[in-house]
Amino acid sequence: MVRTYKVVITGRVQGVGFRPHVYVLAKQFHLTGTVSNNEEGVIIYITGEENNIRSFISELISHPPRVSRINAYHAEEVPLKQFETFEIIPSQKGSTLNLQLTPDFALCPDCAKELTEQANRRYYYPFTTCVNCGPRWAITNTFPFERDHTSIVEFTMCEACEKEYTDPLDRRFHSQTNSCAECGITIQLMTNQGVIEEHSETELYSRIAALLNEGNIIAVKNTSGYLLCCDATNPEVVQKLRERKNRPTKPFAILYPKVAMLENEVRLTPKQRQTLASTERPVVIISKGHYKGNLALQELAPGLNQLGIMVPYTGILALMAEALTMPIVATSGNLHGSPIISDSKEAFETLRNVADYFIHHNLHVSNPQDDSVVKYSSKFEQEVIFRRSRGYAPNYFGKEHARDEKILAMGGHLKSALGFLPNDYVYLSQYLGNLDNYDVYQRFEATADKFIALFEQQPDNVLIDAHPGYNSTQLGLELGRKYNAEVIKIQHHKAHFASVLGEHELFEADRPVLGVIWDGTGYGEDKHIWGGEFFGYQANRIERITHFEYFDWLAGDKMAQEPRLSFLSLSDEQMEKALAKKFTQEELAIYKALREKNRLQTSSVGRLFDAVASVLNLYDFNTYEGEAAILLENYIGDYDLARCYPYIKENGTGTIPTRRLFSNLYQDYRKGTNKELVICNFL
Repeated sequence: MVRTYKVVITGRVQGVGFRPHVYVLAKQFHLTGTVSNNEEGVIIYITGEENNIRSFISELISHPPRVSRINAYHAEEVPLKQFETFEIIPSQKGSTLNLQLTPDFALCPDCAKELTEQANRRYYYPFTTCVNCGPRWAITNTFPFERDHTSIVEFTMCEACEKEYTDPLDRRFHSQTNSCAECGITIQLMTNQGVIEEHSETELYSRIAALLNEGNIIAVKNTSGYLLCCDATNPEVVQKLRERKNRPTKPFAILYPKVAMLENEVRLTPKQRQTLASTERPVVIISKGHYKGNLALQELAPGLNQLGIMVPYTGILALMAEALTMPIVATSGNLHGSPIISDSKEAFETLRNVADYFIHHNLHVSNPQDDSVVKYSSKFEQEVIFRRSRGYAPNYFGKEHARDEKILAMGGHLKSALGFLPNDYVYLSQYLGNLDNYDVYQRFEATADKFIALFEQQPDNVLIDAHPGYNSTQLGLELGRKYNAEVIKIQHHKAHFASVLGEHELFEADRPVLGVIWDGTGYGEDKHIWGGEFFGYQANRIERITHFEYFDWLAGDKMAQEPRLSFLSLSDEQMEKALAKKFTQEELAIYKALREKNRLQTSSVGRLFDAVASVLNLYDFNTYEGEAAILLENYIGDYDLARCYPYIKENGTGTIPTRRLFSNLYQDYRKGTNKELVICNFL
């Protein structure tokens, strides 16, 4: 019997080839109807024999397009509709957005193969994409995801591209980012003096490889922003990039041209290999313990036993890789502390004293993004996302949240990002950076405005950190006034705990949950600096159970930059000689006077880590956040718990005795225990 069904599918279903996939399946099952995008996802009307309709739905849900993610679907019979055929029809916008947005996808194998096929019309065209790959969030202006709603709308498809776009048998059928060298994006090589070099497509990448081999630094405009690139095997040029970028020791990401080259030089776990080849294709942190190549290791990652590795994920990087015989640095195109640059004019003005050459193109990047960074724990290969940006933003793939309030969460101050709950989904912006930097703050503010405009929803509640001095807090207060929204202050570490509860769906847990939250700083409810907290959660309440014993917070933010100050804060008489090697007598007099008058206390485990790094003479001055703690981690490889012993035992006071722990560690080290064992005991 002939019937008509309406099917609504939600999730990551726009910009992933979902409509063309539906079209092909509908033809396969002899159905007529329509498919289109709307504000909630994909809406399908199908008419045909009921058995065919059920088979169609079953096949669609069990075998969706490869880069899609279905959250939910709903199918219901509706009054019979007559259709002559099955069509993809234009998106109809009738209400506000209520769907997951589409992140950028790494270059797929099919498009990568076409790049180097001499007979293919996309031979050496670096912006080749299809329904399975290419930029999405980077070029999105609004939704639903249609070409007209992206920055690629500036490039009108030629006849050949249009033919692919309308051919149901082509993988570019309804690919919104479709283009080629005839109608698409153009690329150019420019010196830092503004001179444009003319080269053919193949010559261009040979020239780039030659320039890198000669020790030049090149700013490459990728599809999500600029990267600064140089030969990763050349210590002098890597050090030159550090000096020009003003990045003394923070490690650089390294791009390997081929996975095969990488596997010849490092030992990869299955999960690392899988992630390097994923559609997200982040930087993956890998141990250099078994490294066999010729990277400039000390210059790339000073003092560290791990490397940040990635492989090409766009056509530009893939074509560069074809001409390269060595790995290259591929770090964010900015000055240290500033946001990644995506505009060609701004890049030239800002980076001309950093880069010797520029690779520009004329595709506008609407949402610049740094590369995401992922690490897997050595014991259980637990994924830890250090930086959540390209390939992940702006979605969070959790359960749906149907609620009336529209919530904007402003986040913290250093690794800033925004969270927005305007509908049934949570949206998390790309990593934005340290809000002390004015340019980062401007981008943070613009991202908040874009989220509100994109979803056409004003926040009812604005969540801010309780720290009154955070720039994210100040902007949250402004937005609260602007939109007449309720502003809710949340203690920093309780927010950390709540995020874990939410991620693991523990808010409705029927038993108490213990939260151990350790970090560097957070404004405490008692107006001291928290950072070593133990919380309990039950029945929608978070209570502080205990914490690390307080010690003096000295010299404000300077304490986080100088681990020696944490050592001084926790020191006692037996440590005077060691302190004298780290401070002048004048400095000691000033800081000790400060300590005597000090009223501000901290429970920060981050500062405790700093103190241990200083007392072990690993580091006294951080050049990037968490540097001293990362250096401590270097000493932890394979270890035998049976050899380890604690520096404190239960003391019955309810708090962790920070000073006693530190004193016992110091004495153990002074009596000759090697650093590795001291650090294993501590950690």
